[in-house]
Amino acid sequence: MTEEYLENTEPFDEAQAELRARAMRDSLDQFELDDEDLALLNGDFENSDSQESEFGLPVLAVIGRPNVGKSTLVNRIIGRREAVVQDTPGVTRDRVSYPADWAGRHFTLVDTGGWEIDVKGIDRSVAEQAEIAVDLADAVLFVVDATVGMTDTDERIVSMLRKSGKPVVLAANKVDSAMQEAEAAYLWSLGMGEPYAISALHGRGTGDLLDAVMAVLPEVSSVATVLPSGGPRRVALIGRPNVGKSSLLNALAGSERVVVNELAGTTRDPVDELIELDGQQWWFVDTAGIRRKMHRTTGADYYASIRTQAALEKAELALILFDASEPLTEQDVRVVQQAVDAGRAVVIINNKWDLVDEERQAQLRSELERELVQVSWAPRINVSAKTTWHINRLTRAMETALDSWETRIPTGRLNAFLGELVAAHPHPLRGGKQPRILFATQVSNMPPRFVIFTTGFLDPGYRRFIERRLREDFGFEGSPIQISVRVRERRRR
Repeated sequence: MTEEYLENTEPFDEAQAELRARAMRDSLDQFELDDEDLALLNGDFENSDSQESEFGLPVLAVIGRPNVGKSTLVNRIIGRREAVVQDTPGVTRDRVSYPADWAGRHFTLVDTGGWEIDVKGIDRSVAEQAEIAVDLADAVLFVVDATVGMTDTDERIVSMLRKSGKPVVLAANKVDSAMQEAEAAYLWSLGMGEPYAISALHGRGTGDLLDAVMAVLPEVSSVATVLPSGGPRRVALIGRPNVGKSSLLNALAGSERVVVNELAGTTRDPVDELIELDGQQWWFVDTAGIRRKMHRTTGADYYASIRTQAALEKAELALILFDASEPLTEQDVRVVQQAVDAGRAVVIINNKWDLVDEERQAQLRSELERELVQVSWAPRINVSAKTTWHINRLTRAMETALDSWETRIPTGRLNAFLGELVAAHPHPLRGGKQPRILFATQVSNMPPRFVIFTTGFLDPGYRRFIERRLREDFGFEGSPIQISVRVRERRRR
């Protein structure tokens, strides 16, 4: 309920409305109700979006040249297939953080892209992200392919790690049997201490490796940020490939946090970043671009699509990016629908505004009105991530959408609203009968979900009418609304 609504209406008798709603609720007992109905009416529900996050933990960065099995080892340590893995080098590109634990100790594990020497373009950006990961870690897990042995690149990584001054544990990966352990012994020559022979794929030797890591990983992190109580809001950046999600994250962070390249689909793993905007901390997640047909994608892109959906479901708010310089596509519309179906608060961002002329502005307005008529409630902001134009408008739009997402309407006020609505605009007759609204309640927020008990089916058009009027009277800018109708018959005597 917005303050503007309260100020611009006649005094509302809250107590009288609650008494009337209670009487309506009592009369509902004359109808057939199942156990789920009673649970909803009694308020026996939980909001699924409340979750605790652990941050400010010691940070362990996993470093190595391409295709030595870093992401496979990450998956082994965290106990699930989270990092994208494929039998081709260069699948991981950004530095990606995961919560992990071993022997009762919790820490943050950072997967990185392969570090290479004398590379250019996107590969150079990937290597730079790996170097940043070392700087922002408490300790480093250096992974080497024992079957290949020491390479020039490995020696250069050793030099880089020595300059960092961080404690290092050396993992000799792909040692699948005892007969291969002699190959790992040659890695003593790197001068990084004992090489722990492991098989990330099969789990062989990883326990001893993690014991060694715990010995050098500090109890208290010197680099990780401790989040304020309650935690920052979680925001997912989503959109089709190459609309500028990573560029926007870098612009908000004020640094080159993620790899940006004109190559579509640069981001594959969701990338988390804690960013302070206008004195408030936000937890942003950059995601892989959602492609046209997920069931047609293969390999790394397929798993990246799955992780994008998972990142969206963990978020509270979705920032949906469009490339304003190009016509709206079916992909764009489907991305919006994906966020709405997930029940997330929504802000739509028309990016690359620096490339938009007046003619294109008119075309875009027409496209948005035509294609996104069902989500006209979502705030829209025109920005340029490249030039940072209008980036400062994001905070207010995000706060508005999240406030709407958390809104709860008192039961008395909700039923008074519906009573006035039905009296002024009754449901059309169907077969000589008119469905009657018996009672309504908001069973949850995040997103707001309403259940209406009726004596008959409500037409989809009438449901949309109720939603439109709910928005007109109570706001809900930036939040989807879910309305369920339960048709109930009177008990037989």
